[in-house]
Amino acid sequence: MMMLSRRLSALPRRLQSSPQWRFYSDSPKKPSFRNQLYDSTARRITQEKAQQKEWLAAGQATGERPRKASSAVTAVLALVAVAGASYYLGSQSVTAPSTASTAPLPSVSPPNHNVTKPNLEASWADFVAILGKENVSTAIDDRERHATSPWSSHHSEVPPPFLILYPSTTEEVSQIAKICHDRRIPMTPYSGGTSLEGHFAPTRGGVCIDFRRMDKILEVHEDDLDVVVQPAVGWEDLNEHLRQYNMFFPPDPGPGAMIGGMVGTGCSGTNAARYGTMKDWVLSLTVVLADGTIIKTRQRPRKSSAGYDLTRLFVGSEGTLGLVTEATLKLHTKPPHTSVAVSSFRDISSAARTVSAAAKAGLQLAAIELLDDVQMKCINASGTTSRMWREQPTLFLKFSGTQSGVKEQIAAVQKLAKQHGADSFTFAANEHECDELWSARKEALWSVMALKRHDNDVVWTTDVAVPLSRLPEIVDETKKDIEKSGLLGAIVGHVGDGNFHAILMFNENTERKIAEDLVHGMVKRAVEMEGTVTGEHGVGLVKRGYLESELGSGTVDTMRRLKLALDPLCLLNCDKVVRMEAGK
Repeated sequence: MMMLSRRLSALPRRLQSSPQWRFYSDSPKKPSFRNQLYDSTARRITQEKAQQKEWLAAGQATGERPRKASSAVTAVLALVAVAGASYYLGSQSVTAPSTASTAPLPSVSPPNHNVTKPNLEASWADFVAILGKENVSTAIDDRERHATSPWSSHHSEVPPPFLILYPSTTEEVSQIAKICHDRRIPMTPYSGGTSLEGHFAPTRGGVCIDFRRMDKILEVHEDDLDVVVQPAVGWEDLNEHLRQYNMFFPPDPGPGAMIGGMVGTGCSGTNAARYGTMKDWVLSLTVVLADGTIIKTRQRPRKSSAGYDLTRLFVGSEGTLGLVTEATLKLHTKPPHTSVAVSSFRDISSAARTVSAAAKAGLQLAAIELLDDVQMKCINASGTTSRMWREQPTLFLKFSGTQSGVKEQIAAVQKLAKQHGADSFTFAANEHECDELWSARKEALWSVMALKRHDNDVVWTTDVAVPLSRLPEIVDETKKDIEKSGLLGAIVGHVGDGNFHAILMFNENTERKIAEDLVHGMVKRAVEMEGTVTGEHGVGLVKRGYLESELGSGTVDTMRRLKLALDPLCLLNCDKVVRMEAGK
């Protein structure tokens, strides 16, 4: 670096002061590498100086105290000198690419991002040129809001992102990715912010790309039963819009979830038992890759065998392989008749056995949800619904089809519930009662959060899934573990497909270890029962360490190779799903 500085200072003053230095080698056709480096360095210094001035001017306009310009310029010069020297040394020896089919963690070099303040400040001008100042946020409250949420299961301290970017088109997202790729700045995607496993925690700093301005329903193909949407369309808003076409989009996760996050986590919801999960309803995706390349995974037909199924590759990838900017989704005609029933039981095992019996009998229910006695007490105590409920393990059941078919289903389930010791069975007589009976299921998480004792209380919501035959056993054992722990803990489940959740309330300062042990035991038990560590929440940061137990190291190493193939600089939502660097 000192040698490079002396050479630069030794240049004639006439050339040092020129906007662009021109050097030519002995050959009139091609400049030498050294002269190319000098020329590139000079252009970079000029550009960085201009961007620094614009950043400092913006800071003064917003009342922020800028750093001394001289120190900023010195930092930029030092950075450019180091970059130039590093490039020169790197060009002397090129490492051959790996020929392995998998990427074990010890063989992977840690991500090498550039999150220095000069680089990030200079990038601000690039982003403003694309999005406008009003869509590039440096406000601290905005940045902190994009780092975590009260309902996230990941509670470790994470510094907020440096900038929040608000694009409105696929092309703008592509230009953002190109800048980040050129500057090696990590990117974290953000849509609804309702995810639970630390999916949008900016572990490497950098920028957060918030898709809130990309909230358009672009096309509804009524005859083809599909719709094209942007990532910030909420599933509830989409279904409200589809009412006029007598259609609906079946996946129904928690309130507030948006299509981009639903694609990212491969979510499901209360309708999964009948209609499947998110992966079953995505036809095609428009994706911006890490270097800014825009791809479309396929066309609109319901079936295709044209090449690799890239659509399924991106569903559930949690923004680690690409940024989804459009999604083509399948739709379903609304059933002619829907009804809801609620049945309470003396114990949770009896309720779970009723679910298994219904599945074994071939009953195609729209939804079967289980809430334990603690969850019902929380709902009553929080006052989040319009009625009081029996504080017992309770099944919430949804039926759909023709009116006569719904009546037959209700009668069959009522008979099974009675055989397994149900204490009550109530079904809705009209649409208003349907909404009232179903309201308790949708308030599960919020009702537990409403019972926080003090500021240090946090909620950990986790999920696993097992084969249906093992469901009663794992629910019963998890329930006993929660009771022994002394924590406030509720069990809620999409039990129609063997998936259930535990919602734990604990004091972050004094009870965290107890909560961690509970979650660990629940996940370990699920894997031993040939189940999965997460049925629908996704991996994020919290479940990474369990993937090898479920899938084996070879499978996880293959996932890491896929990550490196599409995002070799590890810029996209780094550290989620698979580790890219050894940690605790």
